[in-house]
Amino acid sequence: MKTKKSNTLTLEQFKDKHYGKPGSPERNRLEAGYGNFKIGALIHEARIEKGLTQEELAQKCGTTKSYISKIENNIKEARISTLQKIVELGFGGQLQLSIKL
Repeated sequence: MKTKKSNTLTLEQFKDKHYGKPGSPERNRLEAGYGNFKIGALIHEARIEKGLTQEELAQKCGTTKSYISKIENNIKEARISTLQKIVELGFGGQLQLSIKL
């Protein structure tokens, strides 16, 4: 009996195949885009958890509803100083960054 070969790829295999190995220019662009998407998703999730509207969050951290929406929807990249305001003034939290080498 023949066994079927699976055409299913892991996420890493898919990225390697379509965007190159880690460190290649295309792969770096993909990974950078994912980081921005993740930041927006984290802000959205925290805002919902805190029971805030985009307008309320914007008022707390001194920006606009439109800007918060653009960050959450990966249309605009946020500066670290802006992220710090959102987290500290908007959510009452503390922004923590780390570097992986």
